[in-house]
Amino acid sequence: MTPTLSLIFFAAALSAFAAEHSLPAVEVSSKFEAVDTLACAAESNDDAAACIAGLAWKPTGFAVELQTAQAGCGDFLVRFPSPRPIGNSVNDSVSMEWFAARDGEKICTARPIVIVHESARNMTVGRLIARGISGQGLHAFLIHLPGYGDRHDATPLSAERVLPSLREAIADVRRARDAVAALPMVDHSRIGLQGTSLGGFVTATVAGLDHGYDRVFIVLAGGDLQEVILHGERDAIKVHAKLTAAGLSDDQIKEATRQIEPLRLAHRIRPEFTWLFNGKFDTVVPPRCSLALATAAHLPADHHVVFPADHYSGIVYLPQVVQRIRQEMLDGGGKTPAIKKE
Repeated sequence: MTPTLSLIFFAAALSAFAAEHSLPAVEVSSKFEAVDTLACAAESNDDAAACIAGLAWKPTGFAVELQTAQAGCGDFLVRFPSPRPIGNSVNDSVSMEWFAARDGEKICTARPIVIVHESARNMTVGRLIARGISGQGLHAFLIHLPGYGDRHDATPLSAERVLPSLREAIADVRRARDAVAALPMVDHSRIGLQGTSLGGFVTATVAGLDHGYDRVFIVLAGGDLQEVILHGERDAIKVHAKLTAAGLSDDQIKEATRQIEPLRLAHRIRPEFTWLFNGKFDTVVPPRCSLALATAAHLPADHHVVFPADHYSGIVYLPQVVQRIRQEMLDGGGKTPAIKKE
């Protein structure tokens, strides 16, 4: 080997070593600087513009910190400040459980997806999906919505708190994209968002706010949130009862949910990068609500998958949903095979 070639190979090896060891440490107490990339495009529809104005915030820099995760709740707890705080210090510090992708025992560089959980207090389905996605070679970040998980405080839900909390949820999930992008070992060339049930409605609205997320997966949700809360069954009845106990009338519930209604922004969703999965026999989120979102967002036929299931038996199809998420997050563009419907 000539001296010149030796120098070239040595320089390349040195560069690779430097790149590998220049990554910040992924450990408890590590802090990272992030910047909001929220960019809501101009909107000619007056109602949509008003909706955006009620949800957006002025982009700024913010800090992201890694903390110790509770047993069974991922590898780290990721914390960052809410961009729309409601004045409660416990609630206004957003938390996400990081289920890291691994190569053997080591955390590896991988694309990330933010997971938005269902309405159940223990977030069981959200964690189930996060673990499944992590096992597919993606970093999964289960975000706690206001009042859930590490954001739960003893303050009773009140009528005055409902609307600010709903708006905070949308803002937190959108900012989560930029918090994730600031972390080491995260390949931010494609960042995904997935939400189930309650989390699916939040996800749908975030997808219409701007195009921060590259891929969006909505499960057992849709549009017309007030219809679900006021007339849906089982879990929807529980949510209605909780809001009523907080002092909200049905008219106030309609007004509050309208502020985050996915259908107001559905025409802004990028249909080619969005997938909707719902149950044909769902009585919590009736199929007409899912169809309303699919229609308003102009989703291609193969991006709206209807399973022969209700809101609860649909869990048996989660492995297929996780496989589709993996495919769309890891593969390139182009038509994807249809999910098997049994």
